[in-house]
Amino acid sequence: MRWPGLVLTCLGLLYLSENVHGLAVMSIDLGSEWMKIGIVSPGVPMEIVLNKESKRKTPIAISFRDGERLIGEDALNVGVRFPAACYSYFLDLLGKKLDNPMVKLFQQRFPYYNLVEDDARGTVLFKHDSETYYSPEELLGMILSKARDFAQDSSRQPVKEAVITIPPFFNQAERRAVINAAELAGIKVLQLINTNTAAALNYGIFRRKDFNESAQYMLLYDMGASSTVATVVSYQIAKMKEKGIVETNPQLTIHGVGYDRTLGGLEMQIRLRQFLAKSFNDMKKTQTDIFSNSRSMAKLFKEAGRVKNVLSANADHYAQVEGLLDEKDFRVQITREQFEKLNEDLFNRVKGPIQQALDAAGMTMDVIDQVLLVGAGTRVPKVQEKLQEFLNRELGKSLNTDEAAAMGAVYKAADLSTGFKVKKFVTKDAVIFPVLVDFEREADNEDGTKTLKIIRRTLFSHMNNYPQKKILTFNKHVDDFTFYVSYGELPVSKEEAIAVGSPNITKVELSGVASALQKHSNEGESKGVKAHFTMDDSGILSLSLVEAVFEKNTTEDSETVRDTLSKLGTAFSNLFTGTPDEIPKPEPESADNSQEATEPDASGKGEEGEKSKDQKDDIPTNDTENKSEGSKTPDNQNTTTPTTNTTTPEKKPKVLLVKEVLGSEIQVLDVSPLDGEKFQKSAEKLKILNEHDRVRALRERARNALETFVIDMQTNIYTEQYEKAVTEEEKENILKTCSEISDWLYEEGSDAVKTVYEDKLKSLKLLTKDLLDRVREHKDRPDALEALDNMLNISMGFLDTSKSLSPEEQLFTEVELTTLEKLVTETFTWRETKLKEQENIPLSTMPTLTVRSIAEKIDALDREVKYMVNKARVNKLNKAKDEAKKKESENKTDEAKEKEEKVTKNKTEPEEESINSPEADIFEESPGASETVKDSPDNETDKVNPSKSKTDSDDSHTEL
Repeated sequence: MRWPGLVLTCLGLLYLSENVHGLAVMSIDLGSEWMKIGIVSPGVPMEIVLNKESKRKTPIAISFRDGERLIGEDALNVGVRFPAACYSYFLDLLGKKLDNPMVKLFQQRFPYYNLVEDDARGTVLFKHDSETYYSPEELLGMILSKARDFAQDSSRQPVKEAVITIPPFFNQAERRAVINAAELAGIKVLQLINTNTAAALNYGIFRRKDFNESAQYMLLYDMGASSTVATVVSYQIAKMKEKGIVETNPQLTIHGVGYDRTLGGLEMQIRLRQFLAKSFNDMKKTQTDIFSNSRSMAKLFKEAGRVKNVLSANADHYAQVEGLLDEKDFRVQITREQFEKLNEDLFNRVKGPIQQALDAAGMTMDVIDQVLLVGAGTRVPKVQEKLQEFLNRELGKSLNTDEAAAMGAVYKAADLSTGFKVKKFVTKDAVIFPVLVDFEREADNEDGTKTLKIIRRTLFSHMNNYPQKKILTFNKHVDDFTFYVSYGELPVSKEEAIAVGSPNITKVELSGVASALQKHSNEGESKGVKAHFTMDDSGILSLSLVEAVFEKNTTEDSETVRDTLSKLGTAFSNLFTGTPDEIPKPEPESADNSQEATEPDASGKGEEGEKSKDQKDDIPTNDTENKSEGSKTPDNQNTTTPTTNTTTPEKKPKVLLVKEVLGSEIQVLDVSPLDGEKFQKSAEKLKILNEHDRVRALRERARNALETFVIDMQTNIYTEQYEKAVTEEEKENILKTCSEISDWLYEEGSDAVKTVYEDKLKSLKLLTKDLLDRVREHKDRPDALEALDNMLNISMGFLDTSKSLSPEEQLFTEVELTTLEKLVTETFTWRETKLKEQENIPLSTMPTLTVRSIAEKIDALDREVKYMVNKARVNKLNKAKDEAKKKESENKTDEAKEKEEKVTKNKTEPEEESINSPEADIFEESPGASETVKDSPDNETDKVNPSKSKTDSDDSHTEL
């Protein structure tokens, strides 16, 4: 697919400038096995970034060996020989504690890693050696930093902003961990976007013209390396109000999501690895158990991945590894049938995520218009077969299974960036894990005593759309109190609920409640404590504000100062906008009269029966429902109507909302974020590694330059060109020096610093400078002579043509012609003389007929010919101008004669006919002259509507 042209025509990406730097933004599609990088930069629409191997995807792998850090393909090569030194598939460890089932599964799959617990955070650490530990956030930070390097190499400018894709089932701790990793890499995260949403966006942006007001429902089925996600999504044209302007844009809405976090290509590859290992043991080629050898298991894991991919297109294939264990080779035939039997239970789980997604959306397959496949795992024939059996319909394969999420995310990055403008495509994602708020409140017992009761309120329910803001009101608390934010009842299996991790998210302790109540006790009625929550575009929940709200009744007299300012503003407004009657009066402030519907608790029961209608409290509301706060007047406080017996109306009572911000201390309960001193230590660790890599890259570049020069010289000196140009003494000296440097490079010079390599290269270039100059002269001289011959031919042809012109046509003086002729003759003579001299000089001596001297002669001829050509052009233009002036003068003479005859004729006519004089003609042709004619219909119209000309003028100005 031709992405650049398609994006320009369909998306309308408008760039601010072709030469603007620092505007590029990228997307990083994080998978368990691979990452794909998208880029948008000035002049370059959406495209996938190539890595240094010119591939479109890069393995997520990092190795540390002999003081060197490698990332990507190089790391995998190290991992085959030293599997414990290469870290991969660590994305599943983000934001998890050591006792999490997913961590234990990781240890079973890759037993050669030494996982330990972080004493401070309780999270996972890779123990590399006795002194070195790496957290998953640090490893991911290295991957993201390398992704930025690839993007910067592609766009040739700095890249600081990115949209990063994550699995939709990432919880709050996992999402925070990704943000921490990006901060370690120095990347500003514009948004975390779920992979299913990014792929759905990629499908929609190229088909925006196909959507209308009626919703079209699609099912996206994404099977990747580690997990499988099914998504019910709708596309439609929707109206929305933004900044006071109603716009119509296409909208993507997530309605249902189902997933299986262990169903993917990795599990199939692990099972095939185990099968191959068992097959090798059964061959009895060695007494050593292959399962005890990490290096052999790493080789089989790599081979299992290759065979799995081949079996997607072939019925059978051979798995083979040379020197697998104890120098014994391994080769066995694997059929697709065997592979499918190994993973039979996995294929039976293929339909599970689809049913979950449909149940979450409350839909059936009858309303689904199309099924789209995403992810490399959907290429497995058995997966497609199971999907068709369950869905009984054709599977859509119009999306690029590998790059759909990266392309959708980079579109979102361009949309969020300030440097680009794209056609709007609204996305509404959905909450998978419901969020609740728990708190304690005193309740009255029948015997008059009070007990603490735990109250639970649903803040974000399952499949609530986000981004969204909500407000939770606490009405019955008169002292400082604490509430907890946690996950509600998860719509997943018990095993999956354990994998999600701790159900508790944060603990919030509020302070200042009692003092705020005491401060405003005599001023108004308390409307409770309002906690403002935000679920942002990245799906991260935060508490943005906690405030105590009071309702204060007041009159106009008590607000004299405030009203005075309002009146002053109105008076100034009247000066420019009209009379006072035209100015709308400000609406009085009032109490919070928004609609607050009681949310059910975790058991599905509300609290309607526990309190009277006027005592409802602790109710979560959408932020949009509270926008009317302070803008309405209650019914019991309407303005009193004046009677006929009074001359002054009664004072209008008003309701003023007083808000006071409360203190809040938030304690993270699930997984402590990487912040403070811990973050600084990790950032310093990555900084040292990056600096080491930079120095190493410069050193390797200098070493490669020296090694390349030595090899080229040792090879070229025996070629025909060099053999003719070098003396025996030079040849012997150069070969001796190259041999010494070559021996030094492969012995003690392998770890030298950059400056040593550069110094040796300079000395070698100085030694070979004369030889290389002679070789270059002999190589380039024929082309230079050919150019000189062409210039001589052109000059002589121009000279002959100029001499052949007649005296009337001649454009040049005798001196100019003589000068050019002399220069041509001298150049030709110099060429012949130098050629004869050069024939008598050996090729091993510096030539007298150099390329530079030939170029100087060419330049001299070129300057002289260009001078004469420009002079001829100028003369031709001057002649054309003279002829034009002469013709214009003749025309003016004819017009003067006609005017003189007309004046003479007018003198013989009566005085009253003088209206036909030349002055009268000029006046009629002048603008506005027709308005003096009173009988003109247009003029009558202007009289009736005198503002017509003004309106036309204003409209014209506006259009301009």
